[in-house]
Amino acid sequence: MVERRFAPGDVVVRREILRGEVWFGCPTICVEDSPDLLALYLPPGAEFGFPTDGVFPCGRHPWETAGHRSWSGHGKLMLHRPGEAHSVDVFWTGPRRDFAGWYFNLQDPLRRTPIGVDTLDHELDLWWAADAEGYVWKDVEMFAQRLVEGRYPGMADAIRGEGDRIAALLDAGERWWDPAWARWQPDPAWTAPPLPAGWDTVPPAR
Repeated sequence: MVERRFAPGDVVVRREILRGEVWFGCPTICVEDSPDLLALYLPPGAEFGFPTDGVFPCGRHPWETAGHRSWSGHGKLMLHRPGEAHSVDVFWTGPRRDFAGWYFNLQDPLRRTPIGVDTLDHELDLWWAADAEGYVWKDVEMFAQRLVEGRYPGMADAIRGEGDRIAALLDAGERWWDPAWARWQPDPAWTAPPLPAGWDTVPPAR
Protein backbone atom coordinates (compact mmCIF):
# COMPACT_ATOMS: atom_id res chain seq x y z
CA MET A 1 0.00 0.00 0.00
CA VAL A 2 1.41 3.38 -1.03
CA GLU A 3 1.32 5.97 1.73
CA ARG A 4 -0.45 9.21 1.04
CA ARG A 5 1.98 12.08 0.51
CA PHE A 6 1.37 15.59 1.77
CA ALA A 7 1.81 18.53 -0.59
CA PRO A 8 3.71 21.69 0.37
CA GLY A 9 1.35 23.93 2.33
CA ASP A 10 -0.89 21.08 3.53
CA VAL A 11 -1.91 21.12 7.18
CA VAL A 12 -0.42 18.09 8.95
CA VAL A 13 -1.69 17.41 12.48
CA ARG A 14 1.16 16.17 14.65
CA ARG A 15 -0.19 14.21 17.59
CA GLU A 16 1.44 12.53 20.56
CA ILE A 17 0.06 9.13 21.54
CA LEU A 18 0.63 8.02 25.12
CA ARG A 19 -0.21 4.40 25.89
CA GLY A 20 -2.63 4.18 23.01
CA GLU A 21 -4.46 7.45 23.73
CA VAL A 22 -4.24 10.82 22.00
CA TRP A 23 -2.43 13.05 24.49
CA PHE A 24 -1.54 16.19 22.54
CA GLY A 25 -1.91 17.69 19.07
CA CYS A 26 -0.78 20.70 17.06
CA PRO A 27 -1.15 21.80 13.43
CA THR A 28 1.99 21.93 11.31
CA ILE A 29 2.54 22.82 7.66
CA CYS A 30 4.14 20.46 5.15
CA VAL A 31 7.33 21.83 3.60
CA GLU A 32 8.50 18.66 1.85
CA ASP A 33 7.26 15.09 1.71
CA SER A 34 9.52 12.79 -0.28
CA PRO A 35 10.53 9.13 0.13
CA ASP A 36 13.58 10.22 2.13
CA LEU A 37 12.31 13.20 4.12
CA LEU A 38 9.24 14.67 5.76
CA ALA A 39 9.81 18.32 6.69
CA LEU A 40 7.13 19.97 8.82
CA TYR A 41 6.94 23.59 9.95
CA LEU A 42 5.40 24.57 13.27
CA PRO A 43 4.48 28.24 12.77
CA PRO A 44 4.27 30.92 15.46
CA GLY A 45 0.86 30.95 17.09
CA ALA A 46 0.03 27.33 16.24
CA GLU A 47 -2.50 26.19 18.82
CA PHE A 48 -1.89 23.27 21.15
CA GLY A 49 -4.69 20.78 21.59
CA PHE A 50 -5.28 18.66 24.69
CA PRO A 51 -8.07 16.06 24.69
CA THR A 52 -10.69 16.52 27.37
CA ASP A 53 -11.52 12.81 27.50
CA GLY A 54 -9.21 9.94 28.32
CA VAL A 55 -7.42 8.23 31.17
CA PHE A 56 -3.82 9.35 31.42
CA PRO A 57 -1.93 7.31 34.05
CA CYS A 58 1.11 9.58 33.69
CA GLY A 59 -0.94 12.76 34.06
CA ARG A 60 -1.90 15.48 31.62
CA HIS A 61 0.56 16.78 29.06
CA PRO A 62 3.14 19.04 30.80
CA TRP A 63 2.42 21.92 28.41
CA GLU A 64 -1.22 21.74 29.41
CA THR A 65 -0.46 21.85 33.12
CA ALA A 66 1.98 24.73 32.53
CA GLY A 67 -0.70 26.71 30.68
CA HIS A 68 1.05 26.71 27.29
CA ARG A 69 -1.63 27.05 24.62
CA SER A 70 0.34 27.90 21.44
CA TRP A 71 3.83 27.98 19.91
CA SER A 72 5.77 31.20 20.29
CA GLY A 73 8.94 32.57 18.72
CA HIS A 74 9.93 32.15 15.08
CA GLY A 75 8.44 28.72 14.62
CA LYS A 76 10.55 25.63 14.09
CA LEU A 77 11.25 23.24 11.24
CA MET A 78 11.19 19.49 11.96
CA LEU A 79 13.11 17.14 9.66
CA HIS A 80 12.19 13.44 9.76
CA ARG A 81 13.68 10.46 7.98
CA PRO A 82 11.43 7.41 7.62
CA GLY A 83 11.59 4.96 10.50
CA GLU A 84 14.00 6.97 12.64
CA ALA A 85 13.30 7.64 16.31
CA HIS A 86 14.24 11.31 16.24
CA SER A 87 13.77 14.50 14.28
CA VAL A 88 16.32 17.20 13.52
CA ASP A 89 14.64 20.46 14.49
CA VAL A 90 15.84 23.84 13.25
CA PHE A 91 15.51 26.93 15.44
CA TRP A 92 15.96 30.65 14.78
CA THR A 93 16.26 33.58 17.16
CA GLY A 94 16.26 37.37 17.40
CA PRO A 95 14.66 40.14 15.37
CA ARG A 96 16.60 39.15 12.22
CA ARG A 97 15.64 35.47 12.56
CA ASP A 98 19.23 34.30 12.91
CA PHE A 99 19.94 30.58 12.92
CA ALA A 100 20.05 29.39 16.55
CA GLY A 101 20.99 25.73 16.24
CA TRP A 102 20.07 22.11 15.65
CA TYR A 103 17.87 20.24 18.11
CA PHE A 104 17.87 16.43 17.99
CA ASN A 105 14.45 15.52 19.34
CA LEU A 106 14.10 11.91 20.42
CA GLN A 107 10.61 10.56 19.68
CA ASP A 108 8.69 7.58 18.35
CA PRO A 109 9.16 7.07 14.59
CA LEU A 110 6.36 8.88 12.77
CA ARG A 111 3.24 6.93 11.86
CA ARG A 112 0.90 8.44 9.29
CA THR A 113 -2.79 9.04 9.88
CA PRO A 114 -5.56 10.41 7.62
CA ILE A 115 -4.96 13.87 9.15
CA GLY A 116 -1.22 13.88 9.79
CA VAL A 117 1.32 11.94 11.84
CA ASP A 118 1.46 10.29 15.27
CA THR A 119 4.50 10.07 17.56
CA LEU A 120 5.50 10.46 21.23
CA ASP A 121 8.20 12.78 22.50
CA HIS A 122 10.84 10.94 24.54
CA GLU A 123 11.95 13.92 26.66
CA LEU A 124 15.68 13.21 26.19
CA ASP A 125 17.32 15.40 23.52
CA LEU A 126 20.58 16.84 22.21
CA TRP A 127 21.21 20.49 21.33
CA TRP A 128 23.91 21.93 19.11
CA ALA A 129 23.90 25.71 19.21
CA ALA A 130 24.98 27.64 16.13
CA ASP A 131 27.89 29.26 18.00
CA ALA A 132 29.03 26.07 19.76
CA GLU A 133 31.72 23.58 18.77
CA GLY A 134 29.62 20.60 19.77
CA TYR A 135 26.39 19.34 21.23
CA VAL A 136 25.07 19.07 24.77
CA TRP A 137 22.55 16.66 26.24
CA LYS A 138 19.24 18.09 27.41
CA ASP A 139 16.66 17.02 29.99
CA VAL A 140 18.64 14.04 31.28
CA GLU A 141 17.25 14.42 34.81
CA MET A 142 13.74 15.02 33.50
CA PHE A 143 13.97 11.87 31.39
CA ALA A 144 14.91 9.89 34.50
CA GLN A 145 11.89 11.36 36.28
CA ARG A 146 9.62 10.38 33.39
CA LEU A 147 10.84 6.80 33.70
CA VAL A 148 9.89 6.83 37.39
CA GLU A 149 6.45 8.13 36.41
CA GLY A 150 6.06 5.17 34.06
CA ARG A 151 5.76 7.16 30.85
CA TYR A 152 8.00 4.89 28.75
CA PRO A 153 7.49 1.31 29.97
CA GLY A 154 10.10 -1.03 28.50
CA MET A 155 11.52 1.76 26.29
CA ALA A 156 14.33 3.19 28.43
CA ASP A 157 17.19 1.27 26.83
CA ALA A 158 15.96 1.96 23.29
CA ILE A 159 15.59 5.69 23.98
CA ARG A 160 19.04 5.94 25.55
CA GLY A 161 20.44 3.88 22.68
CA GLU A 162 19.02 6.28 20.09
CA GLY A 163 20.55 9.22 21.93
CA ASP A 164 23.92 7.47 22.08
CA ARG A 165 23.67 6.63 18.36
CA ILE A 166 23.06 10.29 17.48
CA ALA A 167 25.92 11.38 19.73
CA ALA A 168 28.27 8.87 18.09
CA LEU A 169 27.33 10.10 14.62
CA LEU A 170 27.95 13.70 15.61
CA ASP A 171 31.27 12.77 17.25
CA ALA A 172 32.27 11.08 13.98
CA GLY A 173 31.44 14.21 11.98
CA GLU A 174 28.38 12.67 10.32
CA ARG A 175 25.73 15.09 9.07
CA TRP A 176 22.67 13.21 7.82
CA TRP A 177 20.64 16.36 7.25
CA ASP A 178 21.22 19.22 4.80
CA PRO A 179 22.84 22.18 6.61
CA ALA A 180 21.16 24.47 4.05
CA TRP A 181 17.95 24.11 6.07
CA ALA A 182 19.47 26.65 8.48
CA ARG A 183 18.78 29.30 5.83
CA TRP A 184 15.25 28.13 5.05
CA GLN A 185 12.47 30.72 5.07
CA PRO A 186 8.76 29.95 5.42
CA ASP A 187 6.31 31.09 2.79
CA PRO A 188 5.18 34.59 3.89
CA ALA A 189 1.59 33.60 3.09
CA TRP A 190 1.62 30.82 5.67
CA THR A 191 -0.28 31.57 8.87
CA ALA A 192 -0.93 29.32 11.85
CA PRO A 193 -3.78 27.00 10.85
CA PRO A 194 -6.36 25.84 13.39
CA LEU A 195 -6.64 22.27 14.54
CA PRO A 196 -9.37 20.59 12.48
CA ALA A 197 -12.55 19.49 14.20
CA GLY A 198 -12.31 15.94 15.49
CA TRP A 199 -8.50 15.89 15.45
CA ASP A 200 -8.46 13.96 18.74
CA THR A 201 -11.03 11.33 17.70
CA VAL A 202 -9.13 9.93 14.71
CA PRO A 203 -7.88 6.49 15.84
CA PRO A 204 -4.15 6.39 16.60
CA ALA A 205 -1.94 4.95 13.89
CA ARG A 206 -0.59 1.46 14.48
